Amino acid sequence: MESKILVNKGEFSFIPRRAYFEREALEYQLGKEIHQALEEMGVEIKLAGSHNRITGIPGKTPREAYQEGKNTMVVGVRKTLEFQTCKPSAHFQLPLATSCPGMCQYCYLNTTLGKKPYIRVYVNIDQILDKAKEYITSREPEITIFEGAATSDPLPVEPYTGALAKAINYFGIQEMGRFRFVTKFTNVDSLLKLEHKGHTRFRFSLNAPTVIDRYEQRTPRLLQRLEAARKVYQAGYPTGFIVAPIIEYEGWQEEYRAVFSELRKRFGSGEQLTIELITHRFTQRAKNNILDIFPETTLPMVEENRKFKYGQFGYGKYVYPPEKMAEIKTFLQDMVDQSIPQAAVEYFV
Repeated sequence: MESKILVNKGEFSFIPRRAYFEREALEYQLGKEIHQALEEMGVEIKLAGSHNRITGIPGKTPREAYQEGKNTMVVGVRKTLEFQTCKPSAHFQLPLATSCPGMCQYCYLNTTLGKKPYIRVYVNIDQILDKAKEYITSREPEITIFEGAATSDPLPVEPYTGALAKAINYFGIQEMGRFRFVTKFTNVDSLLKLEHKGHTRFRFSLNAPTVIDRYEQRTPRLLQRLEAARKVYQAGYPTGFIVAPIIEYEGWQEEYRAVFSELRKRFGSGEQLTIELITHRFTQRAKNNILDIFPETTLPMVEENRKFKYGQFGYGKYVYPPEKMAEIKTFLQDMVDQSIPQAAVEYFV
């Protein structure tokens, strides 16, 4: 019998090399469906006591451990239902998944998810959404915004879980709740006809082609992301773009100018678009981890060229110095004004 998940959930952009299931996850219908789908694909499946303690993922070196983690899916039940805050993009995180199959060299998750950053998905989505309703009720009459991609890119695993579809439909009927998430991936077709009611903002992470080619391994290219964004925009979703991390290199201005030119071609003046602009930054811990995993990286991580700054979580990071930040901000604001003048820049950091 063919799995419902294979019939109904769209295109698989990520197929793991191995999967671990919490025993409790197999008590849920979704857990059973994911198990069946992976079995049909020939994926190696093992049982685990907890999705937080997975052993047996191979990898003798930091690079091998990282790569094998990125090829591992863990299916579990989300026990912790206290949501983290999520500034500046939302009030709270909505934990639909953890980690991502992409291998972006600069990703901050490289320092928060351990040496083997396996992809976790959760089968108790209804319970997670019920908790979101409690947060919405507690803040009424203010609107409460939830971010679905704070610790993951949820789109690559959507064909397995249907979590985004469920969340989008759920927030479509919430007068005081809004949902947003960001992705680099393009398997959006299963989400285009949902009753989102304009309550979900669908954002895409963009960058200059050189940055994508050098530092964003196992992700779709720029034009593929823009084509997926055009579909979403035409489906009536509030749409946005995160340009991040903005990196200065030889020819950077010409390449970022070309990105905004492509936005102009597809989105006209940018009516109802939002833009978030994030410059490259790194911590000492992140640099050490990145160099372990990607010793050949050319990411600009020379401390002497940066300004040390304490972040909102108490640790220090290296950002561009004030004069460079001002130059980048002016340039990108000019690009928005010239190319998509009706788009709203939500923040620049």
